[in-house]
Amino acid sequence: MQSSNGRSRGAGDGPESPVEHGEDHGAPARGVRYEDPWYDALASGWGELDGPGMPGPAVPSAREEQSASALRAGDVYVEVQGSAAFQEVRGRYRGFVVPGVVAFLVWYVGYVVAATAAPGLMARPVVGAVNVGMLAGLGQFLTTFLLTWAYARHARLRRDRAALELRWDTQELARGAQGGAS
Repeated sequence: MQSSNGRSRGAGDGPESPVEHGEDHGAPARGVRYEDPWYDALASGWGELDGPGMPGPAVPSAREEQSASALRAGDVYVEVQGSAAFQEVRGRYRGFVVPGVVAFLVWYVGYVVAATAAPGLMARPVVGAVNVGMLAGLGQFLTTFLLTWAYARHARLRRDRAALELRWDTQELARGAQGGAS
């Protein structure tokens, strides 16, 4: 069997063993410099002594490494957040989510309160062994699915196109702020 990179997948003891070919996939290659600021962060600054008995070098702060283009790109996002298009998308989102959450929480709390405060009402039979409590409990599931469907429909019809246009505009502005780098 072969993996996606063309090498066979085996138990490691066959003729295609990485040890036999001199490959060690667990160790870093010599001369490779890691750009990850967290790569060796645990070993430095914890009071361990480095080689000749001196404390290890301090890890530089990531905030000091920001370039002017990164700051300009950050300004793009702050500018977009204050734009009328972004406020319109957020307003449409809040206009659906806030009433939906309030209505669902009132319905849920009403169900819990009715189940604890009015057990006689919840035990009233409706059809055979099915009572009001069972119907209300199943109604919770139905309400969840309906609310999810309504949210997806609202997002598709009222927000997705505006949000996509806003995203493209933001990416274009960010590319321009970074000097055309992708």
